[in-house]
Amino acid sequence: MAGASAKNALISLSGITKVYPGAVALAGVDFDLRKGEIHALVGENGAGKSSLIKILSGDTLASAGQISVNGSAVNFTSPQDAKEAGIVTVFQELTVIPSLTVAENVVLGNLPMTGPMATVYSRKTAREIAQRIFARMGIDLNPDAKAETLSTGEMQLVEIARGLVLEPPVLILDEPTASLSDVEAEQLLGIMKQLRDAGHSMIFVSHRLDEVLEVSDRITVLRNGELIEVRDRKDVNDTNELVSMMVGGVLEKLFPQVNANIGSVHFRAEGLTREGVFEDVSFDVRSGEIVGFSGLVGAGRTEVMRSIIGADPLDSGSIVKNGVHFRARNPRHAIEAGISYLSEDRKGSGVVLSMSGYENVVMSAMPRIFPSGFIKWKQVRSVAEEISARMRFRGQLSNDTSTYSGGNQQKIAIGKLILSGADLLILDEPTRGVDVGAKAEIYQLIHEAAEDGAAVVVVSSELPELLNICHRIVTMSAGKVIKEFQREDFDENQILRAAFAGHATGNGTAA
Repeated sequence: MAGASAKNALISLSGITKVYPGAVALAGVDFDLRKGEIHALVGENGAGKSSLIKILSGDTLASAGQISVNGSAVNFTSPQDAKEAGIVTVFQELTVIPSLTVAENVVLGNLPMTGPMATVYSRKTAREIAQRIFARMGIDLNPDAKAETLSTGEMQLVEIARGLVLEPPVLILDEPTASLSDVEAEQLLGIMKQLRDAGHSMIFVSHRLDEVLEVSDRITVLRNGELIEVRDRKDVNDTNELVSMMVGGVLEKLFPQVNANIGSVHFRAEGLTREGVFEDVSFDVRSGEIVGFSGLVGAGRTEVMRSIIGADPLDSGSIVKNGVHFRARNPRHAIEAGISYLSEDRKGSGVVLSMSGYENVVMSAMPRIFPSGFIKWKQVRSVAEEISARMRFRGQLSNDTSTYSGGNQQKIAIGKLILSGADLLILDEPTRGVDVGAKAEIYQLIHEAAEDGAAVVVVSSELPELLNICHRIVTMSAGKVIKEFQREDFDENQILRAAFAGHATGNGTAA
């Protein structure tokens, strides 16, 4: 299909094949990118999207096939080769260096030099570059702050800013909005449109299909490593049509019916405060209830959850679980008390990359499955395979988790959480980087956990997700709880207004 327009293409890929031990990631895929277009690449996790962009970015070599840039065959053996050809990739997984400043991370790989023979790094120029790009993106980040103080979503914005430093002819964006709020994602989509209008070309990989339909000019669908279809945006009616192409059928229902059997208060937080991060945060969750936390990136939602599980310190406030006052000394103590936490940073805290999928899935459930301490590996494999099948996992569970796509790593992390048997589940961005089919499975698992009596907290930057799966939504802004919404009072505009409240009035503590 790429051949038909290859002569007009800025980039053309022909017959791209990638074979890994025990798996074929890509089977003779054609793809092309024209000047001044946004070409979306969609498919379920494991469909081959990550493999294709890794090959195009010089991060890995194809087993077979040909890449051409401006009509000339190329052979990328490193990301630097791709960069020199005008192709810059912003990967979904973060590469921000915590010990460097925000500005230093933005110019990393493109350091501004001054002085005789341009041998002296210019901090001033780095700050100016960062501030210029942030202004263009419509975001407010301190270029002098250490990157370690940023939330995951803010780190994602820094990654995108780094990709824009040289304004490359070709920009590959791998799930760029996955950790952004709806408002912040809309700002980024606006930037993409501006870049396209200025003649830049982009490959856009996203599981947010509404965004794909909003900004893309063409859409390529992959399934199980094969090219399914290439369509002009105008020839795609809606997201349901895209889903059908992706999964090979019709997805019957994305959101399950909300659980109606709500019990008594299972968990209560009162006046939680961490100086300079969040202040006087109070909320409760009942057994069988799903409570959502909305807000902009940096609102303090993740920081509150990390303090509850003992990963970060609390300066003041109280926590009552099952009628007993509780303060987690560390995450292990929280797990022992029946609190399971899904981190938004799956590589840093969600999975152990050096362990197999089998081991990761059953890790938190070991004491419950094998109380004697004697592990039966046949049972481990059986349990892991059952939960991974429900999660629509694509891959070999026997392989190291580091070899999985980001979405498949997320499925493993979710499966581990569900198997833990905890009665309080805290899920931070549970569907980040996950395909629509897996989202339906995750929502169903969350619903089943609530039906079984667990109290569930969901932190999400996707407001439609919260509106459809939650009984209540707590909105935070600038480190404070602004308003709590009951399901019967859910109003998207009001929730968004509350998310901006702390920033608009100057009240609250910046997170």
